[in-house]
Amino acid sequence: MPVWSPSPVLADIMKLLCSVCDEGKIKAAVRHSRRGALVTGAVAFVGGLVGGPPGIALGGAVGGLLGAWMTSGQFEPIPQILMELPPAEQQKLFDKAIAIVRHLDWTDLEQLTTLVMGSESLKQKLVTMLVNYVTKELGAKIQYHD
Repeated sequence: MPVWSPSPVLADIMKLLCSVCDEGKIKAAVRHSRRGALVTGAVAFVGGLVGGPPGIALGGAVGGLLGAWMTSGQFEPIPQILMELPPAEQQKLFDKAIAIVRHLDWTDLEQLTTLVMGSESLKQKLVTMLVNYVTKELGAKIQYHD
């Protein structure tokens, strides 16, 4: 089976997205947020079996606290998450990003990055697209750092 290697343009767009995220210091919890949700649901279920409707409420509260504790401090920088995405997911992001920067005239990554970083509007559009993708497609929780 051949090893997948991204096209140079796709790789440039992924690097641009990483730069935009690095500047905003955005992190996400992907793998661990699912685990936290599973713990919350499991504890609520057990609470329901043991205590009926009040047990569900108590189990949900306890499970939610336990799930939140499990996922705290488990955030990864979005650039790391983006570079670990499978090729099909990187292609989805590429298509969404190209739709945003399509009108720009650029020849290389450095020029594209300069154009995007010089425009608050373009940066915001790319960040919004990334946050929507990471939260909806990957089920992640987002964390911003100053």
